[in-house]
This record gives sequence, structure tokens and C-alpha cells, in this order.
Amino acid sequence: MTIERRRALIGVNAGIFLAHIGNFIWFPVLLASLGGTDSGFWAGVVMCMTYVGRLLATFFYEGTAARIGIRGAVFFGTAMEAVALGAMGFSGGVLVYSVLAFFIGFGSGTAFPGLKNILVSYPDDERPKAFSTFQMSAQVGLFGGALLGGLLADVDLRTLFSVVFAIFIGFCLASSAFIPRDGFETREAADARAAEAAQARKPLFSLTVFKGIDVRGATRYFLLSAVFWFLSIGFLVGIPLHMEEYAPQWAPSAPFWITGLSVLVLQYPLFKFLIKHLRPGAVMAVGLAGMTAAFLAFGAGRSAAWVIVGCLVVVLGEVLFVPSFDIWVARKVPEQRLAKAMGAMHFFRSAGNMVGSLLAGVLFDLSLSLGVPGANWYAAAAVAAVCAVICLISRDGAAEAQPAEEAVPETEAAPA
Repeated sequence: MTIERRRALIGVNAGIFLAHIGNFIWFPVLLASLGGTDSGFWAGVVMCMTYVGRLLATFFYEGTAARIGIRGAVFFGTAMEAVALGAMGFSGGVLVYSVLAFFIGFGSGTAFPGLKNILVSYPDDERPKAFSTFQMSAQVGLFGGALLGGLLADVDLRTLFSVVFAIFIGFCLASSAFIPRDGFETREAADARAAEAAQARKPLFSLTVFKGIDVRGATRYFLLSAVFWFLSIGFLVGIPLHMEEYAPQWAPSAPFWITGLSVLVLQYPLFKFLIKHLRPGAVMAVGLAGMTAAFLAFGAGRSAAWVIVGCLVVVLGEVLFVPSFDIWVARKVPEQRLAKAMGAMHFFRSAGNMVGSLLAGVLFDLSLSLGVPGANWYAAAAVAAVCAVICLISRDGAAEAQPAEEAVPETEAAPA
């Protein structure tokens, strides 16, 4: 790895590390607070609005990056996120929180694809290490943020969000200072992008993000990605509400101490071992099977002890599914179309998170009102099990890059 790519990787990893620290300080505390004072539904609405913002940002990312570069998009998105988070501490009420959450999400939806865009521009033999260290940095940040969130759980929200604001300013500066303007393109990809830019200036708002899936057989993987993020955010939103109801003696962020530490231990060795011996689809299936077992543990036990058991297993989804999916896309999508593919990936991720965050609160309230504790987790376990089977029986080799001159049918380009 060259000095320039190593330096950029440090900047990307520092950025995602600080972002996870900041996010895992504020959102478990705020969700538990809203769940106790309002309801799980309203807690889910606030989180849902962050993903509404991220989803809308999907349609602006390519045009923004074309105008100010990937580095500029990361700086702009992170700065917006920092300002909205700072304002959270000086606000109150579900309506105001929801509006600010939208801008938090829009900023994140502009910055995060830029970070991923840098990673996929690395040479093929360097991508597995880049994606693994990216995930590792995220989990170190998650663990650190959860610990700090526990320490700050009893402070007033003004102090808590002021700390988060300072952290996101650090994210903004660290990422933009180290990453190159447009990633590490090959000469061919740079020439193709320049030729496209010469023909027509990219509009700021564009629905062509759906055409990022220029790969035969990719539809099921992008949809599975949406469902995975539906399940993942269901855990992130549901577990603070679960803790407030069934284990109030623990801090709302306590489960994330366990998941963060588990991923730190398992991420690199487990993923490296399985990706060498199994195809990406099978590795994804193992991750989803772990999530199925975890959701069953949360539903059946509900006590603090069962939370520990579930948190030790649920991390298999993050450890295995996410990097396997990223590597699959990086291998199958032509290099000159990776920017569009990143936008499409982010669209499906945001869509899954948006629906999942809202339904997590609704299903939690419903399980309490029906007198069936854990019903929300049983529903999630059923969805995860079905997805694991689909990944297991799917064949990765069915996906082939379409020729550049072949038009993508509209039904394939926009399956959503």
C-alpha cells in the first residue's frame, strides 16, 4: 500500500471512529429518554427521520461529489451533521428533535458514501484489508461511544450534545484533511469520468442512483442489504427500549459495550477465515443466522443475562454480512460505475434503516399492549432466518457486469 493510500485510510478510519463515538453517546440516551417519557413509537419516529434525511441525500450525493469532490462532500456532510447535533442539546420536544434528526441524517448521507467511495477506489488486493479496518474502526468507536454514553447518561442533554458536537467537528477535520479529492481512480476510470463530465454536467438532484445496480443478479443482494439494515436498526432502536423496560438497572448503552468489544475481538480473524473458505453469500448467511439466534434470546429471556447472551451473538451480522456485501459489490461492479453503486447501496441501506427504526418502536409498543413480551424480537428472528436461507441458496456467480453499451431495463434498475 502506497503512502498516499495509507494516509487516506488513516483519515477515513479516524472519521468513522469519531462518528461512531459521537452517535453511540447520544442516541441510546435519547431513545431511552423518549421511550420513558413518550413512547417507543415516538422514539422510533425521531430515529426514522435521520434515515429519511439519509435517503434523500442519496439523490444528491453524486451531483454534490461531481461539484466539490469526494473530500468536499465528506466535509460538507459532516459539518451539517455537527451543527444539527449541537442544536439538539438546546432544543426540546419530539417535533424539534425530528426536524434536527432529518438534518443529522442528510449530513451523514452525504459524508458516509464519500468514505466508502474512497475505499472501493483501492486496488482489488487492498480492499479486504481496507474494509476490515474500516469496520474495526467503527466498532472501536461504537465501544468507546457506548462507554462514554454510560458515563454521560445522567448529565443534562445540553452538556451531552455539546460533547457530541465537538467530536463531530473532529470527524469533519480528520476525514477531510487526509483523504484525496476524488479517491484513487485508475487512469481508465478517471478518463471515463472526465469524458462523462465533458458531455454533460451532472444535475444536483438525480434519480439515476437506481442505475448504480448495473449488474445481473444483483437485485437480490441489494434487497437483502436493505433487509439486513432493517434488522440491524431494529436492534439499535429496540434494545435501549428493551433495557428501559426489562433491565432499568443498566445504562441504556450497556448492550453496546458488549457488542463493541465482541466485534473488536471477532471482526478480523473470523471474517478473514470465513471469506477464504466460503463464498460471500454463505458468509452473509452465517451472519444472519447469528442475528436470528440473538433475537430469539432477547425475546425468550428479556432479563439482563439474556441480553448479554444475545449481544454476544448478534454481532455476527455486523462482523460478517457488511464486509462480505461490500467486497461482493466491489468485485462485481465495473470500476467506473462504483460511485453510482455506492449511491445505490446507500439508498437501500437508508430505506431499510428508515422502515426498521419506525417499526422497531411500533412493534415494541405492540408487544407490551398485547401482553406478549418479546413478540417484537420473534418477528425479527423470523425475517432474519428467511434471509439467511436466501443467502445460502443463492449463487454469487450468477451476477455478471453488463456491457457498457447495453441499456439497463428500468425494472431492473429500480426494483424498489
